[in-house]
Amino acid sequence: MEKWFNVGKIVNTHGIKGEVRVISRTDFAEDRYRIGNTLYLFRENEKEPLALKIKTHRTHKNFNLLSFEGLDNVNQVEAFRDGILKVSSDQLSKLDEGEFYFHEIIGCIVYTDTGDEIGKITEVLTPGANDVWVVKPAKGKDVLIPYIDQIVKEVNIEAKKVIITPMEGLLD
Repeated sequence: MEKWFNVGKIVNTHGIKGEVRVISRTDFAEDRYRIGNTLYLFRENEKEPLALKIKTHRTHKNFNLLSFEGLDNVNQVEAFRDGILKVSSDQLSKLDEGEFYFHEIIGCIVYTDTGDEIGKITEVLTPGANDVWVVKPAKGKDVLIPYIDQIVKEVNIEAKKVIITPMEGLLD
């Protein structure tokens, strides 16, 4: 069974020449939206994704604007609105050491460096300078763990285990 990963959501058309506005959900926009790459469009009432080869890419305000080969008119792309653009697992790039895809981090169990279990990572937030991992403990409120070297000491994707050294007040 093929595994798919979200790249962005088509939120509207742009102009009359077949461009679409995409809210990006990828850290690798330059790679994902490179001219000639193929993205797969998933729509609510369609069983199979539609393969779309990127013809143009540019940014405008907070959007990525894409056009696709063979689709040169707004009427051809209007039906793509609210569709989700994805890539398959074989399209994922190798990452440098110490870098992880969100899907690899979500589900990991977080432990302190003294062996206490904090909880499971349920979400990754990207508010600014660094990512923040949302950790759901067995009981109580979610814990927010900033992904910085001073706190995150070890990440073992295969074992789904993260070890942190909590700073003062982090777990209160």
